[in-house]
Amino acid sequence: MQDTLPPAEAPAAAAAALPEISLDGLNPELQAACGRAGWTQLVPVQAKAIPYLLADRDVMIQSRTGSGKTGAYLLPIMKKVDLRKNVAQALVLVPTRELALQVSREAEMLCEGTQLRTAVVYGGVGYNAQLEAFRNGAQLVVGTPGRILDHLLKNTLTLDHLKMLIFDEADRMLSMGFYPDMVRIRKYIPTGRIASSMFSATFPPQVVRLAGQFLKEPELLSLSGNEVHIAESEHIYYVVPGMRKDRSLVRIIEIENPASAIIFCNTKDTVHYLSVVLKRFGYDADELSSDLAQTAREKVMARVRRGALRFLVATDVAARGIDIPDLSHVFQYEPPEDPEAYIHRAGRTGRMGSSGVVISLVAEMEKFKLQSIARYYGITMDERPLPSDEEIERVVTERVTALLESRLRSRDNLQVERMQRFKALARTLAQSEEELAIVAMLLDDYYQLTLHAPPEQPAAEIREESAPPKPQAKRPNRRSHSRNRKEKSFQP
Repeated sequence: MQDTLPPAEAPAAAAAALPEISLDGLNPELQAACGRAGWTQLVPVQAKAIPYLLADRDVMIQSRTGSGKTGAYLLPIMKKVDLRKNVAQALVLVPTRELALQVSREAEMLCEGTQLRTAVVYGGVGYNAQLEAFRNGAQLVVGTPGRILDHLLKNTLTLDHLKMLIFDEADRMLSMGFYPDMVRIRKYIPTGRIASSMFSATFPPQVVRLAGQFLKEPELLSLSGNEVHIAESEHIYYVVPGMRKDRSLVRIIEIENPASAIIFCNTKDTVHYLSVVLKRFGYDADELSSDLAQTAREKVMARVRRGALRFLVATDVAARGIDIPDLSHVFQYEPPEDPEAYIHRAGRTGRMGSSGVVISLVAEMEKFKLQSIARYYGITMDERPLPSDEEIERVVTERVTALLESRLRSRDNLQVERMQRFKALARTLAQSEEELAIVAMLLDDYYQLTLHAPPEQPAAEIREESAPPKPQAKRPNRRSHSRNRKEKSFQP
């Protein structure tokens, strides 16, 4: 039996690929901007992407953090913005406060001495500085979707004169839970021709669908060679302490926050142990191994087919015949004993012309075996350090802030009136070090509720202002359902 879910529609290949551009090929103003940044040449993502953005072609560009992608869209923005108009003409949506600040700093450096003004907006801070930037006539607005939506709802920002729309780290925006806000932002985007681009490390089906909702007939650029084709999956590994491997996996999941994933283990005992650990941490997980009775297996498979299971923990044998095209992540909790099994596992993601992420957890000695597999199959594999406590805290803080602000925006007048009675208590709790534990407990309880349901993801739909595309299969609703059977006791 082969279980399948409907695939996302992949973007079309470019009708006519554009040649790359060099630093010498830019106009004098952009060359001067590169000089201010200390760039002596364009990096590959800039050389390939800039011609498409200058030509107003909608593109999806595979580009990882640190590849120079910010310059790839800031330079065309500088060329396209009309400095005589003190209105928002370019909007850059980013997933985090940190990236918003980074983009704004690079914009200020490139635009130094010009009349181009930038506003940077994100949640968790006051509005005054952001409002002042709008009043001063910012032509470039960089911000997180939640706070951008706040300003649009309050009429403190208008996109009526928008020329360019950029999505930076689109896969991360979905993992942060910003999709509902992005759908609402779309209603404020003019129906005329807006040059739109999307930068993402990977293009799983969810990101491809997001592009279909915001971009018009987008082309996908890969940074390998001169061909315009679908990007490949990203292969990552972490060297982790053997005795804390389960906690290391939880840390990585916190950062990645995938909508769905398969986690491979080598033995059925490890499968059971890990599924219990994940459930105890609040994640929607279930197991599949040869020990599972047929009835129990059918229940798990029914959840997989409905798209109602977020994390499937399985052995290679038990997962045979399961095909989930929407899978964005594959985790290898234990490296495979057979090198060929790595390819079979990794092939579970990146289906139907999309791409995904393959993450392996290895002990110090196991990494050499993994590197050997990578060399044999010609796979580019990146080693990453385990997320620190500070990094986890920052990501969780931004995610919770985005979710809470979104929830606050959805409240009606009666609910807003009702919550006023708790403002004095909230102020008291926030100001008292002794009572801080109560606030932390409430935030933790709320966050745990979000772990059981994956971030809302784009479903296939028709873009209102474009010609009717080919019919697309509608993606099943990914709502998590609690597992009914009792778990065995477990002490983490």
